[in-house]
Amino acid sequence: MSELIKQTAAALAEKLSAGEVSSVEVTQAHLDRIAAVDGTAEAGVHAFLHVAAERALAQAKRVDDDRAAGVPLPPLAGVPIAVKDVMTTRGLPTTAGSRILEGWVPPYDATVVQKIDAARLVTLGKTNMDEFAMGSSTEHSAYGPTRNPWDFTRIPGGSGGGSAAALAAFEAPLATGTDTGGSIRQPASVTGTVGVKPTYGGVSRYGLIALASSLDQAGPCARTVLDAALLHEVMAGYDPCDSTSLTDPTPPVVAAAREGAHGDLSGVRVGVIRELHGNSSGDASGGSGYQAGVLARFDESLNLLQKAGAEVVEVSCPSFTAALAAYYLILPSEASSNLAKFDAMRYGLRVTPEGAPSAETVMAATREAGFGDEVKRRIILGTYALSSGYYDAYYGSAQKVRTLIQRDFAKAFEQADVLVSPTSPTTAFPLGEKLDDPLSMYLQDVATIPANLAGIPGMSLPSGIADEDGLPTGIQLLAPARADERLYRVGAALEALLHERWGGTILDRAPEIEGVTR
Repeated sequence: MSELIKQTAAALAEKLSAGEVSSVEVTQAHLDRIAAVDGTAEAGVHAFLHVAAERALAQAKRVDDDRAAGVPLPPLAGVPIAVKDVMTTRGLPTTAGSRILEGWVPPYDATVVQKIDAARLVTLGKTNMDEFAMGSSTEHSAYGPTRNPWDFTRIPGGSGGGSAAALAAFEAPLATGTDTGGSIRQPASVTGTVGVKPTYGGVSRYGLIALASSLDQAGPCARTVLDAALLHEVMAGYDPCDSTSLTDPTPPVVAAAREGAHGDLSGVRVGVIRELHGNSSGDASGGSGYQAGVLARFDESLNLLQKAGAEVVEVSCPSFTAALAAYYLILPSEASSNLAKFDAMRYGLRVTPEGAPSAETVMAATREAGFGDEVKRRIILGTYALSSGYYDAYYGSAQKVRTLIQRDFAKAFEQADVLVSPTSPTTAFPLGEKLDDPLSMYLQDVATIPANLAGIPGMSLPSGIADEDGLPTGIQLLAPARADERLYRVGAALEALLHERWGGTILDRAPEIEGVTR
């Protein structure tokens, strides 16, 4: 195994800039790793749905040629990246993990993809995901589940399990994700990686296949806080193609990460959210039990923050107990509207029934064959919540709860600069364990959902390894809207302290993947 794949994106960028290694060498090393461990849905990590090897090597060669010719290049030029398959990529398949888009090759790039190309990053391919980003385990992908590199019998989180698993398996140093209710942060937590949901509107949604437009947010996935900051800076910025895009300057996330790495948090107030800090034998926020190992690592992280000079206080956000219920009315309602465009008339899958089919019967047959069970479940729920006579009782009430959650956050941030909680109540659960219990699956996002309802930024970083199962745990940091840099300063400081506590990164303790080939 090449040592290049173990390098951080920041370290690779330095080596590339110094001429110590070429982008072609770095890209080939990652492609070799993908070929060795990614495998198929039946065996292997299965992080990728499409690997663009020839295109990636061509991109890498152009970077090397320009560097040799003295052309000024962006900081991350030549560093490989994996792209979540919910982002449109011109010339590459984009399926959103669904059969209804099988084989679709978009004629345009998402704004995030345009920015990645402009930064001269090398796109390795498209990563697996729950269908239309609906799920917390990547088991709802129409193309088979992704496996957690720590344990192939476990889930890698969702919906962005493919991106998180690619990082944890050292198949890519960077990846993109989208977060509607925790789909960047929860996979990061269960794979021992770093994931960030920026402030809503901080990264363009143009070219993202929409799930819930008021909740969706693209963000960076990485193995370190600094790498996430470097990618965040590439992805962020105003986009006139997105009506919800913020015109604010991109927060100084890279500078904050570098500052935080020194480990001094003097004067920083850290608020522990009472409603999101359960106990191993009791309940928290909607009845979700918190695993003992998750809480033990969380409490250790709080102690480290205090040693770094931070003041730790407890805050209360009472409306968070209703966040899960509100989310699962708002999201399905918006999803039922957004997915109505998949009608078999313009692009994607078309199933034609026998006889003399009408547009309606073609549409019905196509959706029956093309949509998975979870997508159908949420469309039905959302359509019902929006129907005449029920709109005010369900969707309208959920929006009122959303306002209460925003107010609770505002009060909490008067007492603290950042808020913290465990990212996920448990470590990675076994594949298949929750597939027949949707409510249990939904509860995995109990701590991450409030941030999406309020539009504030959140980060998950590894907090350690649970004693009972040897799997990674995560701590979530939350900051006020437009204050993303706070996440990076506190996150980098905690990361440095945790590295000292564990004698290196959490991924240094992950078992090596052996015996898997395509």
